Amino acid sequence: MSFRSECIWIELIGGSRKTSNFFWAFILFFGSLGFVLVGISSYLGRNLISSFPSQQILFFPQGIVMSFYGIAGLFISSYLWFTIWWNVGSGYDRFDRKQGLVCIFRWGFPGKNRRIFLRFLIKDIQSIRIEVKEGVYARRVLYMEIRGQGAIPLTHSDDNWTPREIEQKAAELAYFLRVPMEVF
Repeated sequence: MSFRSECIWIELIGGSRKTSNFFWAFILFFGSLGFVLVGISSYLGRNLISSFPSQQILFFPQGIVMSFYGIAGLFISSYLWFTIWWNVGSGYDRFDRKQGLVCIFRWGFPGKNRRIFLRFLIKDIQSIRIEVKEGVYARRVLYMEIRGQGAIPLTHSDDNWTPREIEQKAAELAYFLRVPMEVF
């Protein structure tokens, strides 16, 4: 989603609240919970899950290992849920030709650096760059090359852009900012 006028271009950036993240957080949570319950039921000698008779799984070593994997999975699941809750990576890119400024804002993890705010002059932008890596896991990322600062990514590496879409977006942005476009 974006807003454009003659002098201002605001591009909203989605964060970690994606369908795939919700899917994997649910799968990981319930799978890990199942592992913990099987480990506990093997320790207690009772069937907490009816489809897994506790007599078939010995507490040492299978029950301990399943409990360990379940607890580790619950920690990873909680990390995913907190990432979704805080919507890490969301924000906006604001390009203002009238003031000659580019503002990039992203939400990070809680702490003193939760708000990531970068501000540059448009005259310091060297180019808009597309980095393309083909293969099994194709990757197309749009960067803004800043003089003396390096490259700043404008899109996520996991966004599934077609070559035509990423090229068109880069061309429009390069034309709007009046800078050259490069492809790597």
